[in-house]
Amino acid sequence: MDLKRLIAEDLLKIQAVFFRPDEPFTWASGIKSPVYCDNRLTLTSVKVRNDVENGLATLIKEHYPDAEVLMGTSTAGIAHAAITAHLLDLPMGYVRSGSKDHGRQNQIEGKLEKGQKVVVVEDLISTGGSCIEVVNVLREAGADVLGIVSIFTYGMQKGLDRLKEAHVKNVSLTDFDCIANVASETGYIRPEDVSRLLTFRNNPSDESWIGG
Repeated sequence: MDLKRLIAEDLLKIQAVFFRPDEPFTWASGIKSPVYCDNRLTLTSVKVRNDVENGLATLIKEHYPDAEVLMGTSTAGIAHAAITAHLLDLPMGYVRSGSKDHGRQNQIEGKLEKGQKVVVVEDLISTGGSCIEVVNVLREAGADVLGIVSIFTYGMQKGLDRLKEAHVKNVSLTDFDCIANVASETGYIRPEDVSRLLTFRNNPSDESWIGG
């Protein structure tokens, strides 16, 4: 079984990715969504956690063989960065969403030398905004950011455009399209729901998929 499908099956099995096209979730922005994602659940399933961390290590070795440091996004990427760094025998740290208001007021936690080649570890990419902010913080600190590895990406056009504009490469273990197709094949959703899910993926503001 290929890695993309393996991770898709894993995420569905533990409901880290949960599809509900007939009863949409509402995001904080007000957008109606047929999918809910919580990749933190991967940490509490030993089998899935092993698949994810070994998968991230594989992607880094394949796409970023020169990586010298892993940096997790706060907070969801921290544990994945730590475990994957352990597997690869690499140092790791993480980037806060903002500077601390006490102590040394660090935003980057962990030792980072200027010029070091860094890979950012993220759990989920939707519009790409938060992970690009992390990349920018690292670049401002003098890091050579090779790119991002993530567990799951929606593949939304807005996110793809933002990553391209910021000159940031992302490699994900699996994506929305793969998970939707696996969910259909395994009876998790109906085959006719796949096109509805992809309509949402292509334009989250388009609510034409609601109600079938």
